[in-house]
Amino acid sequence: MITFFERFGIPRMLLLGFLAVAIFMTGDGFELTFLTKFMVDQGFGETQASLLITVYGLFAALGGWCAGVLAEMFGAKRIMMFGACWWIGIHLLFLGVAIPSGIYPLILCTYALRGIGYPLFIYSFVVLMAQHIPPARLASATGFFWTCFSLGIGVFGAYLPSFIMPKVGEYPTFWYALPFSIIGAIICFFFVPRNKVVKAEGLTRKEQFAELAEGASILVTNPKILICAVIRIVNNLLLYGFPVIMPLYLCRPNAENGGHPFFETTQWMQIWGFVFVVTLVFNTFWGWFMDRFGWVWPMRWFGCAVLAVGSVAFYYVPQWFGANVMMMIVAAIIVGIGTCAFSSLPTIMTLYANGKQGAALSAYNLAAGLTTFAGPGIATLLMERTGYVGVCWTYAGLYVLAFVLTLFIRPKQFGFDEKGHRIKTANVASKGSTDPAGVAA
Repeated sequence: MITFFERFGIPRMLLLGFLAVAIFMTGDGFELTFLTKFMVDQGFGETQASLLITVYGLFAALGGWCAGVLAEMFGAKRIMMFGACWWIGIHLLFLGVAIPSGIYPLILCTYALRGIGYPLFIYSFVVLMAQHIPPARLASATGFFWTCFSLGIGVFGAYLPSFIMPKVGEYPTFWYALPFSIIGAIICFFFVPRNKVVKAEGLTRKEQFAELAEGASILVTNPKILICAVIRIVNNLLLYGFPVIMPLYLCRPNAENGGHPFFETTQWMQIWGFVFVVTLVFNTFWGWFMDRFGWVWPMRWFGCAVLAVGSVAFYYVPQWFGANVMMMIVAAIIVGIGTCAFSSLPTIMTLYANGKQGAALSAYNLAAGLTTFAGPGIATLLMERTGYVGVCWTYAGLYVLAFVLTLFIRPKQFGFDEKGHRIKTANVASKGSTDPAGVAA
């Protein structure tokens, strides 16, 4: 009997791995919504606070680039455990040594190094997904993967601190991240399966480094992969850029609100949490929808176009409606719906890779890591020059660019013609099919 999760293309052996991702990312997301405000309150400048998350994103990009090929070469479970232990160890140094010291370079260094850990943990799991799940169902499973990611970093990672922080304070709240990351690592150790194939066996050290480098070189040799990677970078700009600028814009005295903050920090955290509440439904929905109705056009219209609107909505809603929580929640819902509509990208990239699956996934992971760098990086560069409004419009412009780029990718999808239109005969033939690689569920 087919289980509910297997209807989305998820094998039973991977279910607890998805749970491990959700729990681990709860720990990783604990400080995301209030770290910049915490740093400014400690006497550091806004640019220093923004730079902290920008450099973190740069190191996350490094971890993302390495994850796909390393997991394919040495085993996903092994790399996941290394990433988890790295994250936990550096987080202890960050909390126990760096923050109490008040030394900015030390805080910056330790927090940046921690950024390597979580991509190794979660993106190595994507390799297992690609090995165990048929390509025709991979977009659905990827949607579920991002649902688990969102449940951790965005829902529990935003709402739990908003309840804990008023009782214990900001600095002690950082410590509550550790139990979640440790539990996620334990679940991984006992329940995540090993790779079907480990490529490092029989390879020389030189060949191993060549495999690793291919995750970046494929962006040069394969233009389609490069276009997909740029779209992937743009995809999550708001998820990592808004937590940098919005606590400063919404939760500190604002001249346009009579010198008062628009919202309390806990209100902002709960508003932002709605982005991820929405993704719990739409990550899975868009994966299912794209497998059945096309991979590219939903990404163009419901991803890029919707997020261009969401980019500026977060700035103008308080200007137009004041401290209106419900209208901000509407803006958060818009961002959540749009963010999810990119579930098909890893599938498209693996199809364009001509058999170099590990390199394609490394390129995807590198792009996913670079978005954690680009989102805060844009804020760091522009915040003092253009203000918050300039940052928001820059994000909107980049989503328009991604909209245009989607016109240049036309992957061959089962049941669709070269223009992405559904083939009626294939649709009829697939009805009632029990083939797991078919279009019908």
